[in-house]
Amino acid sequence: MIDPDEGRVIPPDAPLAGPLRQIAVRDWAQLGLGIASVGFHLYLIFAGLVPALVARPIHVILAAAWIFYFLPVRTTFERWLGYVLGAVGIAAAAYVALDYETLVDQYGSLEGPLQVAMGCVLILTVLEMARRSVKIILPTIASICLLYGVFGHLVPGTFGHGELPFTYFLGTLTIAEGGLWSSMAEISSETVAPFIILGSFISAGAAGTGFMALAIQVAGRFRAGAAKVAVLSSAMYGTISGVAAANTASTGMVTIPAMKRLGYPPAMAAAVEAVASTGGQIMPPLMGAGIFVMAELLHTDYLSIMKAATPSAVLFFATVWFGVHLFAIRWNLSGMRKEDLPGWGLVLRTLPFFAVPFGMLLWLLVFTAYTAPYAAALATVVTAVLLLADGYGTIRFRRWLHRLWSGCVEAGRQIAAIAAIIVCASLIVGVFNMTGVGVKITSLILSASGGNLWIALILTGFAGLVLGMELPTTAAYIITVAVAGPALVELGVPELYAHLFVFWYALLCTITPPVCGNVFIAAGLANTAWLPVAWRSMQLGIGLFILPLGFIANPSMLQISATPLLALAASAKVGLGVWLFSAAAINPKRQWWVTPLGALAGGLAIFTFGF
Repeated sequence: MIDPDEGRVIPPDAPLAGPLRQIAVRDWAQLGLGIASVGFHLYLIFAGLVPALVARPIHVILAAAWIFYFLPVRTTFERWLGYVLGAVGIAAAAYVALDYETLVDQYGSLEGPLQVAMGCVLILTVLEMARRSVKIILPTIASICLLYGVFGHLVPGTFGHGELPFTYFLGTLTIAEGGLWSSMAEISSETVAPFIILGSFISAGAAGTGFMALAIQVAGRFRAGAAKVAVLSSAMYGTISGVAAANTASTGMVTIPAMKRLGYPPAMAAAVEAVASTGGQIMPPLMGAGIFVMAELLHTDYLSIMKAATPSAVLFFATVWFGVHLFAIRWNLSGMRKEDLPGWGLVLRTLPFFAVPFGMLLWLLVFTAYTAPYAAALATVVTAVLLLADGYGTIRFRRWLHRLWSGCVEAGRQIAAIAAIIVCASLIVGVFNMTGVGVKITSLILSASGGNLWIALILTGFAGLVLGMELPTTAAYIITVAVAGPALVELGVPELYAHLFVFWYALLCTITPPVCGNVFIAAGLANTAWLPVAWRSMQLGIGLFILPLGFIANPSMLQISATPLLALAASAKVGLGVWLFSAAAINPKRQWWVTPLGALAGGLAIFTFGF
């Protein structure tokens, strides 16, 4: 028979290799850390109120242990530096957690050389965690902000600030809730982590086979079927991941070779996967980590943001689907052969592993009063039980252990990566709050735009794209919205719209040259040069850069809860304009008049008679 999880033929009575054979010490250590991370973050959901200076330092301890001891490094020096810094950093964070009652009474002011040293070690640890996890740009920006906080009183003119005592400045960042242990660290540990655990456990079982089989069965028969499979599978994978790079690598391993085998140009195959995978960060119900940060910054519930973002997320994938169809016309790409489709039998056997956890999650979010993390935890329990079986209903205990092993390790790894980003970005926001520089940058944006909303929007979108070229989407969003969000709000944009606008451009950076992570990954999988992939990605995704301007011009689009019919009408109007832009960029019949007229028609559809 064919194992729908492994994609290979196995005898019905073949013994399954278990996780307990020939396991290295390092693997056991990773498993132990993964279990500790999953256990701790689920415990926070059910434990009630845990002091901030206990829960958040432990969150960082678990992340630091993963990053410093299990993340691959290039040199021996870097490895030993990680061992030492990891040890002292973990000890410093443990000091905060163990002595939190005393530290709370100090109101953010450090006392004595030991506490000053502890604060410096914590800052260095978080900066190095970010460098190892997401490269140099984020810790460099954080370091510049820290230097500004210490020496900004020496800066002449508008951008100077009053001198901050060093012990107060460092203490606010390290023993109070104004920096490392801010509300964003709470979101990382108590909201983002449970959803990461859920996604990792779903991915460990037959769910991947389920949504891939459904995507192929539904979309494969259409024109350019293999490319449309990539669009649909990336949308579904995005619901359990919310990480664009992981989406590209996971679904791209299947879709890109399939497209190449069917005669697609390699650059086109890679571009389809790169663009489609980008949308997973805004695809409900899980979405990206930035959405949970957004909920905290806006002091609103996650479900409200999810509802508001749904029309734009659907339009994202509809636009990519439409672009693929235009390329199919241009290159006469056909659908997949009937014998290459998996059949509805495999879909029906494997889809429940994907549909049941998500059905339960959505039901709990929409129809009960449970919080989002609590709903994610309950869905995780159901998912863990489903890992016992495969698409044939066969239950294997050893395979179950292996899947739980995989889920815990992957969850621990992803939680650590997100923690490194969010906690480092918290330093930047903390400095902004203490120095008031965010207000000054807001004034600068207002001045540069001359009070014109559309100029301010373009400047903000450009800033998000530039920052996002070297920063993860979540970090780019946090920094951009901290400096530009207030300017947009002052010009009359509702807060939710401003945040979604910034987040949208931060996520599009993954396909924007010259630094475009998704394009690089997809080009590697297609074994082709990245520059043609970037060009095709921009052609395919050009309408996506216009879409955020569309929901600003047509605010009803994000009000699907209050005025559903008006929201649908606004979405259709914006969708028409975006598709006209896509048609103008792709120009399937290569007629010279299509591009200027299509762009003009798209602009008129989006920006006239907004509602």
